[in-house]
Amino acid sequence: MTDPATDVPQVVFACVRNGGRSVIARVLTEHYADGRVRALSAGTQPGEHVHPEVVAVLEELGLDTSRETPTLLTRDTVAASDLAVTLGCGEECPYVPGVRYVDWPVADPGGQDPATVRAIVADLDARVRRLVAELVPDHEPPPSVLG
Repeated sequence: MTDPATDVPQVVFACVRNGGRSVIARVLTEHYADGRVRALSAGTQPGEHVHPEVVAVLEELGLDTSRETPTLLTRDTVAASDLAVTLGCGEECPYVPGVRYVDWPVADPGGQDPATVRAIVADLDARVRRLVAELVPDHEPPPSVLG
């Protein structure tokens, strides 16, 4: 939940493997929110690693993925968040009363060619920028990483 001392909302981005969509959304949120939103990512069935095609595209855009590692989505993680954004794991995502849920129907970038991954990143970029504007309306985020 929002930390009253810092007034920083927490968002968890959840998908199945935690190797693509949720990682992209988390990294973009951290970039655009500049510390004004705490972003987590997790998966209902986390994989071994972040998809290399996702890492390549994000790094092309100047975004650091070195700290990203698939993590299990827990009820506690959801309960500690103000918002849970599901990306293809809706029915498997733990439901916690009082937490707002939003589903973003976004294609899975795993195993896709670079152009497809870039299109998915562009989709998530627009969604994340709107989300950051909603969560911290007085914050002016940096320009889009997409140029």
